[in-house]
Amino acid sequence: MTEVAGPLSGQDAVDELVGLLDLETIDVDLFRGQTLDTGRSRVYGGHVAAQALVAGVRTVDPGFHVHSLHSYFLLAGDPKLPIVYDVERIRDGRSFATRRVAARQHGKPIYYLTASFQREEAGFDHQDAMPPAAAPEDGLDFIALMKSRGNTEADQLGREWAALDGRWVGNSKHGLPVDDARPSRAQMWLRVAGRLSDDPLEHTAAFTYASDISLLGASLAAHPIPAHQAQMASLDHTIWFHRPFRADEWWLYDQWSPSASGARGLSLGRVFSRDGVLVATVAQEGLIRPPRGYELP
Repeated sequence: MTEVAGPLSGQDAVDELVGLLDLETIDVDLFRGQTLDTGRSRVYGGHVAAQALVAGVRTVDPGFHVHSLHSYFLLAGDPKLPIVYDVERIRDGRSFATRRVAARQHGKPIYYLTASFQREEAGFDHQDAMPPAAAPEDGLDFIALMKSRGNTEADQLGREWAALDGRWVGNSKHGLPVDDARPSRAQMWLRVAGRLSDDPLEHTAAFTYASDISLLGASLAAHPIPAHQAQMASLDHTIWFHRPFRADEWWLYDQWSPSASGARGLSLGRVFSRDGVLVATVAQEGLIRPPRGYELP
């Protein structure tokens, strides 16, 4: 476990993140990842997802690359203990391989991931066009924005996400044009706040780490309550990796929520590199429970 420390920034925070993603091998298909105690009561979900992905990658032939992951958050992770990752080799084919990873603490599974890997091959190619968006230089610092809106956990989140640079562009309530077809939208730019190596795994894992930021909040963009006042928890998380890209260069997180009901919200996100390439698609459903005493419309 990494102890609670003063705030890091820039390359120091990025180097810390890279260290957290470098898992210890305990035995065949068994790994241990360190946690980061930021003073919060649970481990950040993207942290667990990224480490689980690294564990799966460690068991696959280098000729394969991850093209999708599907996962469930089962229990809150304990930030004071390391996490053990147990990899099950589901399938090894000529074109595809599949791994299932169980993350465990206190003898219980806290997270499950299934990842599919593919050997590189040529194929048909098309993509959505990148939507209009303000430049990242014109966006608002995400942590500073949370502080200005009274989020009491902003300082802890800033420590948790110190390796990331997030610039908020807007949502359906502030900054984005009205879209009757998609009433709950949000946009932000993200990048790793320093330089990564040229190892593709560092970029894939760092992106996975960052992909859990703000996505569920898009499901509240159509509602008057601020996201930090609702009880929110990720239930599942899925990523489809379309094309390689660098996580340490700006990418647009274009998010929208097609549905919220039964105290759950579903959010989808398209991820574009700054030059307009669609590099990934993300989906997440989570708990968005209103606070006690809040009157629903």
